[in-house]
Amino acid sequence: MSYILCLISYIYIMNRITELFNIEYPIVQAGMIWCSGWELASAVSNAGGLGLIGAGSMYPDILREHIQKCKAATDKPFGVNVPLLYPDLEQHFQIIMEEKVPVVVTSAGNPKTWTKKLQDNGAKVIHVVSNVKFAKKCEEAGVDAIVAEGFEAGGHNGREETTTFCLIPMVRAAVSLPLIAAGGIANGAGIFGAMALGADGVQVGSRFVASLESSAHQSFKDMVVNAQEGDTELSLKQLTPVRLLKNKFYQDVKLAESRGASTQELAELLGSRRAKRGMYEGDLEEGELEIGQAAAIVDRIQPAGEIVQEMWQEFIVAKNRFCSEW
Repeated sequence: MSYILCLISYIYIMNRITELFNIEYPIVQAGMIWCSGWELASAVSNAGGLGLIGAGSMYPDILREHIQKCKAATDKPFGVNVPLLYPDLEQHFQIIMEEKVPVVVTSAGNPKTWTKKLQDNGAKVIHVVSNVKFAKKCEEAGVDAIVAEGFEAGGHNGREETTTFCLIPMVRAAVSLPLIAAGGIANGAGIFGAMALGADGVQVGSRFVASLESSAHQSFKDMVVNAQEGDTELSLKQLTPVRLLKNKFYQDVKLAESRGASTQELAELLGSRRAKRGMYEGDLEEGELEIGQAAAIVDRIQPAGEIVQEMWQEFIVAKNRFCSEW
């Protein structure tokens, strides 16, 4: 009986995301700056997940090129991630609507601004949050789904420092929308754990950075694979909190913060090209290296499609083990 109940629960949870986005597995590849272009997005979508192009590091003409190449490489649904704090928003969204992108993920801003316009153009809209307050605002804004991202995640992060294990059940209790868990998820057991906490699917970033199709520099991929527990830390909290691999730039930031540097000084230290310099160009000393705590779990570089299939098989193993034991 416990196995039957577990299977029924599994089918319902899986279908909530897969039916919404017309995908095979409830696995969303995060739209990461400098790491997720059309090659990665199309590979994940072709494997049955939802691949995302990271628009945050792209000029409008480059974004259009990536969208068109992605449409040529897959007949499956894919999406674009747009951080609302970046420039060129009007042009980005105009291109997204002109190209009829089926899924749009927004973050770092007010979901009310673009959600209805995008939905009226035929897109499903997901918004990323780091706390319950903004999850409720997303529901009020009418988004189609929410990504709740815990403190473990790479890139820009919530100031509350709430872990995924705590965040997901709190958001699940507060809203009824389809819920995607993010932060610290890099294998199938993580998917099962997220669903047990109340998520309907997962968003995975760090694992896909270390994929063949990722546009990250090979040196950065290698550093991610070799990362150990404790090699990342949330930094630049006075500006926009971001989880970084510890390198010379990170140490420079830490030193500046310890002597009471102003936000202006920190902004000048960060500059405008640090992330590109690190993740895309491979400067492992002076570059900004954004990655999640899950880097300590990632141990090899793989094709993105293989990552999707492997994570799903691991999920099935974890689910069956739970059902047989209980």
